[in-house]
Amino acid sequence: MSDAGGAGEGYLSIGEVLGILLEEFPDVTISKIRFLESQGLINPERTPSGYRKFYEPDVELLRVILNEQKQNYLPLRVIKDRLETGEIVDPTGEHHRHNGAPTRAGARPSVFDDLAGIFNDDDDRHHDDEHRADGTLVDPTDPTDDVTLGDVPAESRAGHPAARHQAPSAPARSARPDPTPAPPQLLPGVLLDRRELCAMVAATEAELDELESFGVLGPGEQGLYDDDAVAVLRPAVEFLRAGVDGRHLRTFRSSADREASLYEQLVTPRYRQRNPEARAEALIELKRLARLGGALHAALTRQALRKHFES
Repeated sequence: MSDAGGAGEGYLSIGEVLGILLEEFPDVTISKIRFLESQGLINPERTPSGYRKFYEPDVELLRVILNEQKQNYLPLRVIKDRLETGEIVDPTGEHHRHNGAPTRAGARPSVFDDLAGIFNDDDDRHHDDEHRADGTLVDPTDPTDDVTLGDVPAESRAGHPAARHQAPSAPARSARPDPTPAPPQLLPGVLLDRRELCAMVAATEAELDELESFGVLGPGEQGLYDDDAVAVLRPAVEFLRAGVDGRHLRTFRSSADREASLYEQLVTPRYRQRNPEARAEALIELKRLARLGGALHAALTRQALRKHFES
């Protein structure tokens, strides 16, 4: 699939960037570059038709990020924090424009540090059923992401996933109208105090106190709240206003903790390997397991409800 624009117009397509980086980083893929963007580590411009536009500083920033992963095995959140604090030089200067909000720089890295936004509802909605046979994802908003051998320089094609499997172009998907505006989202890594958290979710401090008293959620080590707390508080408050006591919501917390423990047992051995490809595969498997768990929970709940409400 040919790219619109490219080096001839002063910028590179995502396929051209892949071709440049493959020799130095053989494990890099279109999906990985796209994932780094979704996590806020890179921010390429877009053409009016939706193509990503990479300039030399963007390519150099990708080299910095990939090298930190390859040489130092750093989680993405730590790399992002170091870019924002200047410990790692950001050739684009993009990260220094977002300073001012506290981050989790002092948190101890874990298997989940690379997963900010990986279970995001928008990601699930746009990418379900958009996998190629080689496991990579097709981005319906970016025509260049349906990568073919035409997007990769001839000298870089050998061994590339696209050389093993030429997937057909994904059919265009119609826009899904949403009559209700999406609630405001907190960027991963930004922290809030109690007043800010309640204001963002339109909750009262009394409601937050009740949920915290039963361990449904709580602040982090710095006494501040992250994007996960926002995601938990929003539906939990609606349950409270529907007449459900906070102590009953503790069931959700206990179930989630047990489920997370199961996934971590399955994924952690592979994630701890020094091979970056194995670590990336572990994250993909973790996302798959979480989706399976969500689907199983929904199906079991629906089955139980039918027993009570269907004649």
